[in-house]
Amino acid sequence: MLRPCSHGAEKYGIDAGQWRAHMCGLCLGLRDGHGQLARAATNTDAIVLSVLTEAQLPGTAGRTTAGPCALRGMRRAEVASADAPGVLLAATASLLLGSAKIRDHVYDGDGSVLTGRPMTKVSTRWADRARSQATLIGLDVEPLVAAINSQPHLEALALAGADGSGLSARGLPSGRPETSEDAARTITLDELTAPTQLCAAEFFAHTAVLADRPDNIAALREAGRHFGRIAHLADAVEDFDDDRTRGRFNPLAATGTTMPEAYDLLRQSNSRLRRAVAEAKLDQVPAIRWMLLDPLHSVVRRVGGGLGAAAHACRASRHTPTMQYPTPPGTGFEKPPRRPGVGQALALVLGVYCTGYACCADHTNPCSGKRKDAWIKNCDCGDCCDGCDCCSNCCDCDGCCDGCGCDC
Repeated sequence: MLRPCSHGAEKYGIDAGQWRAHMCGLCLGLRDGHGQLARAATNTDAIVLSVLTEAQLPGTAGRTTAGPCALRGMRRAEVASADAPGVLLAATASLLLGSAKIRDHVYDGDGSVLTGRPMTKVSTRWADRARSQATLIGLDVEPLVAAINSQPHLEALALAGADGSGLSARGLPSGRPETSEDAARTITLDELTAPTQLCAAEFFAHTAVLADRPDNIAALREAGRHFGRIAHLADAVEDFDDDRTRGRFNPLAATGTTMPEAYDLLRQSNSRLRRAVAEAKLDQVPAIRWMLLDPLHSVVRRVGGGLGAAAHACRASRHTPTMQYPTPPGTGFEKPPRRPGVGQALALVLGVYCTGYACCADHTNPCSGKRKDAWIKNCDCGDCCDGCDCCSNCCDCDGCCDGCGCDC
């Protein structure tokens, strides 16, 4: 989800290699601490934990020289130290989330029967490694493991309570409703996203613990909670059609949440995350804006435009038509029946998409690789957008951009 745009580094006056420095540091930290296979657990979203920890530490961050790597074109690089507190925290998160992801694939029946047992063993091994590493950095990981383990049960309850959803329960050995009372209970979307919110909240909060900034713990816990909510909802939006086709669980379908409602929740969480980061006095740190705030802003805009969380898009001009999901009675999830032709698709790609890692929502259109001058205010529609979360300010103001001509 977090893929900072390489163009933004120049705008913020920072080295574009910082992202790679944290990513390579995390990868090497997993290798050194847990073996070569653990490098497959490298989670690019977990890199933000290393970035947040480093941003709160005094002085200059330490770097170490890494040897040639095929992913860097066999070049050496200056990377974050594998034993840095933020890297250790990011490695713990990567192992824990990687374990949960593998187990989720096993429950979904992805892959053959022969791969189920080996995948389960890897999942268990990574979860055990996450526990041991969490001990080294003073993080109580057991509540997070318990929250992750509760997810199958919550999903089974949601499926059992879904009325006419047409979805079948997955083969979850410990996830099915245990009592008739459980089966009758309605599970809300907030309950389904709660485990993700809890894990992200505690990981974000622990960056302040590692940096010895106790005054930031509460604010970063709040920021992490909304980060987890955005991650869960954006993934649900992106996978909705595929989940429905394959008969897999999707929290939006199971709870009857429409696409417009999901987008409203995403915008709300994005705004509150920004407010919390500002409370911790990290919102004006260039690295935080480049690696966290701008990519999240871009994800929320893309999801709202019906492009999906995985799309790589630059900010379109106010005159560029945006593909939107219609909201027919009942679901609100159906996509437009027609797809753009080849010529239209090429024009869209050449005119709107950029070649950076991802877009941070304020490029020129067509994308020339240059940013607009203002970096605090991301839309240029005048004072009517001041205070709006779409303009990177930390407050809620639904409808403030109505009629002002901007595409926020």
